Amino acid sequence: MADIARRAGVSKVAVSYALNDQPGVSEATRASVKSIAEELGWRPNSAARALTGGRAQAVGLTVRRPARTLGVEPFFMEFISGVEGVLSERSYGLMLQMVADQDSEIELCRRWWGERRIDGVFLMDLQAEDRRVPTVEAMGLPAVAIGPPSASGTLPAIWSDDGESVHEIVRYLAMLGHRNIARVAGPAGLAHTEVRDTALRTACREAGIPEATVTYTDYTGGEGASAARTLLIGPNRPTAMIFDNDIMAVAALSVAQELSLSIPADLSIVAWDESPLTQVVRPMLSAVTRDIPAYGARAATALLALIDGEEVDDIREGYARFVPRGSTCPPPSKPTSP
Repeated sequence: MADIARRAGVSKVAVSYALNDQPGVSEATRASVKSIAEELGWRPNSAARALTGGRAQAVGLTVRRPARTLGVEPFFMEFISGVEGVLSERSYGLMLQMVADQDSEIELCRRWWGERRIDGVFLMDLQAEDRRVPTVEAMGLPAVAIGPPSASGTLPAIWSDDGESVHEIVRYLAMLGHRNIARVAGPAGLAHTEVRDTALRTACREAGIPEATVTYTDYTGGEGASAARTLLIGPNRPTAMIFDNDIMAVAALSVAQELSLSIPADLSIVAWDESPLTQVVRPMLSAVTRDIPAYGARAATALLALIDGEEVDDIREGYARFVPRGSTCPPPSKPTSP
């Protein structure tokens, strides 16, 4: 392949696309590459192809977040555990790689697919206008989008109705008497963040309470703690806070202790996605809960079906349900200044 690429003046990925009759190169380039390959005596390894049925027996998953995320955020490891449970039954491997940005992720998918290292891919952290979606569609790469179908184009999406979860949380807090609610969210550009934003505005309006304050972060404990501290020392301290993941909610407990605030007497806290972290702290955190390994398993089942040539529709999971625990109670009758 290196010899052919050198002679044709193209990349090895382009050679792979051309020799495997995949989209991504012009017909002129494809003809040139095949002509040079014929001249050099290249032949496909039919024995190797027979052993694998012409497949890589692997699927890809890229994560566009800091590498340390995998070590501290339970969602990813629980999701991957569900994926692996299905893949292992079919002797499929999972190629996992962290990337810095969407351009790197797109290029990685092109390379994996061009080199036939994967048979399909999961797209995580969908953005409202996600450039990966049309790129993967054009490549013909089987893909399952993990997120709302509004951002998945023609790709099948597996999703949970985050909007309904937000409504349930707000209804509960409003019934307790909270009127000053804040939310510490993930990145603003993510599709599921926008779903939660919209639902939060609607839920507050329906509950007859002021619109909640929203602060955007990168999901890390450090940024979650910083956002919580800013809100809690501000002039209009909230009586309840919703965090878009468990790490940030746990970090907020330390901030409350730092400011001599009692949980939940002075501040109610709700975490998104119950995990062991939300249950080992004191008080245990009120949280929304769903079966994340099952979520991953259904995504893997859908992707393998796509690879087998089956049609796959969007899969709507049950929404994450709110479970009240020790970190929520009615607000203080007269909130004190920080």
